[in-house]
Amino acid sequence: MKKSFYLLSLIALFASCKSSSVITSSSAENKKESANQIIDKIISTATENIGVRYKTAGTTKSGYDCSGLVYSCFGLHDVKLPRSSYEQSKIGIELGQNLKNAKKGDLIFFKTNRRSQINHVGIVTEVHDGDVQFIHASTSKGVIISSLKQTYYQNTFVQLNRILK
Repeated sequence: MKKSFYLLSLIALFASCKSSSVITSSSAENKKESANQIIDKIISTATENIGVRYKTAGTTKSGYDCSGLVYSCFGLHDVKLPRSSYEQSKIGIELGQNLKNAKKGDLIFFKTNRRSQINHVGIVTEVHDGDVQFIHASTSKGVIISSLKQTYYQNTFVQLNRILK
């Protein structure tokens, strides 16, 4: 009995000594590819919902609000986010208003009312020649892709946040 316990203890000790903290450049690249693949899947999921109507507090194909679309699309790919746009604006790496840092998959936030709190969010789908395009749920048109070159969004833009690196 003591020999069995001793043998099992030795096996457990050697099995647990295997190092997993070594990061090689190839494993770092694989992680980056994974994040990029997840971002592509999230954007693909979001674009499959283009045309779905706006619904207050909506998180399904029967209707989305802006944060519900973001919450659901990220959640379907195992990225857990808070439910509201304001709470979503508090997570990830805040990039501020510098659009040169914008990348596909970033969250883009707006203040579209006279209150001082963020109340609208979208997912950056493309950055090209100084234009940032994003998918979001608009109250009037449902799920659409818009451009930050549009005056309304230029005037209400607040910040970008990076959720996945």
